[in-house]
Amino acid sequence: MNKPRIKNEEQYEALRDKGYSKEKSARIANTPDAGKKGGKANPYEEWTKKELYDKAKEIDIKGRSTFNKKELIKALRNN
Repeated sequence: MNKPRIKNEEQYEALRDKGYSKEKSARIANTPDAGKKGGKANPYEEWTKKELYDKAKEIDIKGRSTFNKKELIKALRNN
């Protein structure tokens, strides 16, 4: 079985050292431009519920179909 490929090994290890799970560390380290500061994305509060839902689906947040906008924001921030 092949080990999943990590795009930013240094960032992955730093996240693991901070106590993040292997899965979350890999997801962050494999996100394009994840290491850059000053992201251009709008705060989740400015996203539509559909945009929040689609993002939750992309990262496989369980139970997302029953969440309201506030719950989707909380789940995305805590994932």
